[in-house]
Amino acid sequence: MPLYAYKAIDTASGRVVQSTMEGESEQSVAAKLREQEFHVAEVKPIKAAKAGARGKKKIKPKALVVFSRQFATMIDAGIPILRCLDILQGQCKDPALKSTLEIITVDVKGGMTLNEAMAKHPDVFSRLYVNMIKAAELGGILDLILDRLAQFLEYEAEVRGKIKSAMTYPVLVLVFSQIMLFALFTFVLPKFKDIFAGMNAPMPTVTKFLFAIGDFMQAYWWAVILMFVGAFIGLKQWVKTPQGRYRWDFLKLRIPVIGDLALKMSVARFSRTFGTLINSGVPMMRSLEIVGETLGNLVLAQAIDTTRASLKEGNKLSVPLTASGLFPTMVTTMIDVGEESGRLPEMLVKVGEFYDQEVEQTVKGLTSLIEPLLIIFLGCVVGFIAISIMVPIFSIVNNIK
Repeated sequence: MPLYAYKAIDTASGRVVQSTMEGESEQSVAAKLREQEFHVAEVKPIKAAKAGARGKKKIKPKALVVFSRQFATMIDAGIPILRCLDILQGQCKDPALKSTLEIITVDVKGGMTLNEAMAKHPDVFSRLYVNMIKAAELGGILDLILDRLAQFLEYEAEVRGKIKSAMTYPVLVLVFSQIMLFALFTFVLPKFKDIFAGMNAPMPTVTKFLFAIGDFMQAYWWAVILMFVGAFIGLKQWVKTPQGRYRWDFLKLRIPVIGDLALKMSVARFSRTFGTLINSGVPMMRSLEIVGETLGNLVLAQAIDTTRASLKEGNKLSVPLTASGLFPTMVTTMIDVGEESGRLPEMLVKVGEFYDQEVEQTVKGLTSLIEPLLIIFLGCVVGFIAISIMVPIFSIVNNIK
């Protein structure tokens, strides 16, 4: 449904209101406003290309980092929020973020607080972002929090980038090796089979088995592709169900090596996010709720929910985290020390930094292990195929002699 910006006067209070509303047309929006006892001064559409840009194109983390830093600098210089938003909207290069800022500007002009206007765009501004802005507005430290948000987003993007770059080569090798083997079994081996059959060459069992695989791949290659695609889609749909998601997240934490990496990544995010929120003045219970949503693991999220319930009963934060058996001893000990000393945010940030380094080292170790294993695997497969082909060739040569 199209989005419209409007200016209206509240007939009861005489207050001028500027905001946005969805409607089928300008007339329908005006009619809705009149029903709410507003005197309509202006209704204008927000361009469809701009209104829909957020849903069609994901905003890059870098664009949000730049926005936060520029916003912080202008607020620190004493420029009013509305003027900042107008300037940022004009400078923004990302079309999706630009359209979002246009709507936020209209809402803030209409009397909304900045965090309320941002909360209407959860696809752009996470709950973490919105709640930190809310705490900043209440505490009068918007420039400081915006700068802290920029650092947080920048660091998260850097960690994700390191993990992606470390895993790129092994994934590419694995994908291309599978394509090569598929082509070999489907197109190359059947030709050798025809040659050997024409010469009546005796074939050992291993060669017959290899050619049987080749025959199957040549006849039912489409079924093999459909099977893998179907399995992938089925797994994806299963993971979307609550039970499937929980079992999948539980399994991820139990897989050797991979599970250790997944846990370290979640602990790093938990500590970093929790520490940043508390340090920014967001209440602990609200912070835990947001952290549970950002972990990306349902098993750990349930542990956070249990922790919140325990805190309501008056227990310390470290007690339910220790009882969950999911968080490493170092984490719960540091949190306990932080609670005792009154330096919990500082301790959480340190834990986050430590586990970020642990994640980086684990990824490097994993990639250094995967690469030789892939080479050995490919060498064994190619060697097996070569031997299976060479044995009948030697038999043919001996028969000719």
